[in-house]
Amino acid sequence: MTEAQTEQAVATGVILTDGAAAKVKALLEQEGRDDLALRVAVQPGGCSGLRYQLFFDERQLDGDVVAGFNGVNVVTDRMSAPYLKGASIDFVDTIEKQGFTIDNPNATGSCACGDSFN
Repeated sequence: MTEAQTEQAVATGVILTDGAAAKVKALLEQEGRDDLALRVAVQPGGCSGLRYQLFFDERQLDGDVVAGFNGVNVVTDRMSAPYLKGASIDFVDTIEKQGFTIDNPNATGSCACGDSFN
C-alpha cells in the first residue's frame, strides 16, 4: 500500500487499488454510465453474520463516506464504514480466479467462506 493509499484508507476506511479502479472504470464505460459509484457495504449473512456487497449505485445516502480513486468514486454507508476501516479492494485476473478481492484486517481467518468479522 502506498503512502497516499494509506492516508486515503484512514480518511475513508476503505481503499481501491489502481487495478481495481481500472476494472471499475472499464465496467462503467461498457455500461455507458459515468454517474455511478462503486458502493461497498457489509450486509447480514455469511457464517458469522456479515458479508461484503459491491455494486454500482447512483444514490447518495445520509452519512455516506465517499472517496475518489483514479476517477472512480467509492461509497460506503455509515453503518458499514467501521467494518471496512483499513480494507483494500483489488481486482485479480489469474488462471485460478478472476474478480474483486477484499483484504480486510477486521475479518477473521477462521471462516472458510471469508465472510467473518471481528
